[in-house]
Amino acid sequence: MEQRYASNPEQIPGMDTEDLRGHYLIEKVFIPGEVSVVYTHHDRIVLGGAVPAGKTLSLPTFAELRAEFFLANRELGIVNVGGEGTVTADGETYPMPNGSCLYLGRGTREVLFADANGGSAQFYLFSAPAHTTYPNRLALPDQGTVRELGDQLTSNRRTLTQYIHENGIQSCQVVMGVTRLHPGSMWNTMPAHTHDRRTECYLYFDLPDDARVIHLMGEPAETRHLVVADRQAVISPSWSLHSGVGTAAYAFVWAMAGENKAFDDMDAAPATALR
Repeated sequence: MEQRYASNPEQIPGMDTEDLRGHYLIEKVFIPGEVSVVYTHHDRIVLGGAVPAGKTLSLPTFAELRAEFFLANRELGIVNVGGEGTVTADGETYPMPNGSCLYLGRGTREVLFADANGGSAQFYLFSAPAHTTYPNRLALPDQGTVRELGDQLTSNRRTLTQYIHENGIQSCQVVMGVTRLHPGSMWNTMPAHTHDRRTECYLYFDLPDDARVIHLMGEPAETRHLVVADRQAVISPSWSLHSGVGTAAYAFVWAMAGENKAFDDMDAAPATALR
């Protein structure tokens, strides 16, 4: 478990490229045969990946959590961005095709990740502290709440699917879903926004190997950027906007945790206000 400590916007002007990437970009999310995670002190989120690579992986009890097991005081959202796989939670096995989302509540002791039917699963993990227990629930790719957003004329036509949210799978504070850009669209979350009550993380995926996403971050009047490759993740603190444009169409898992679960609780940062 890698630990990253919280930062504040006053640090941004003095950061060079390596500083920004070291604080906010996770370059290696998926490592074959491993469960690899990063603990960010922004809202005490843990995010990372589990790649079975032909064997069964167990969710470790990381010493840094000071807990009897990983979900003793936490909840977990899982999205499979690879081939077909399964997650077994306390003896119950959930089939997870590409694009499915599984919520595991506080108190779930044993979590196992495996491939299925010849697939090569890649499970994206997003966890936050939880004060009570909600039931474990699986949502298949066609079972989320769909929002069609943006316009082809502004190159940001996208389909947003909510899985863990106020009107879907219930949680203590995790909100999670997947957004897919339509062909010919490259911008996500534009106009940009902040929400000073929640930290949000993006995992970019289904991006061609020779393409990149230019991810905008920072305060609206003091923006910076990260150049992001396929299957890399960005930590966006509550004070930072989050938006981006790709050199090709792509998808991303968005997940957040903090003060509330209201998806539309955001403070707009119109393009004319950005610097």
